[in-house]
Amino acid sequence: MLLFSADLDASVAAVEAAGGRVAEGPYEFPGGRRFHFEDPSGNQRGVWAER
Repeated sequence: MLLFSADLDASVAAVEAAGGRVAEGPYEFPGGRRFHFEDPSGNQRGVWAER
């Protein structure tokens, strides 16, 4: 599942504060930035934002 964020850095902080683990990124890709994380149950998600 890929989610959209208006503020990627704030989303990274929110994921970590909620007990999630950033698995990859944040990194640039054509059209924006994104990162992938695992929630406390081990489910992986992605979050992207426009530049």
